Amino acid sequence: MSIRPLDDRIVVKRLEAETTTAGGIVIPDKSAEKPSQGEVVAVGEGALLENGARRELAVKIGDRVLFGKYAGNEVKLNGETLLIMRESDVLAVIEESEAEEKAA
Repeated sequence: MSIRPLDDRIVVKRLEAETTTAGGIVIPDKSAEKPSQGEVVAVGEGALLENGARRELAVKIGDRVLFGKYAGNEVKLNGETLLIMRESDVLAVIEESEAEEKAA
């Protein structure tokens, strides 16, 4: 089964939560906050404008995005929890620098 968002909506898969702090302290699963970063797995056709045309979305499949803590609606599909949100709920697209890409 697959999912296809409508209009200016996108489907995001949350990235795994950090389990340790920068100082090396292990965070228990119950105490960890839900991550506010994810990967876009599906996008809609774009926002419908007043003249009937569609505005292309700024995000695309594979983009790593930053979103608000309470953004979107959670859905379960094939045992996986996904978020469906409007493109306007996305705060930023996270881009890796060339140095980080070469190191990976």
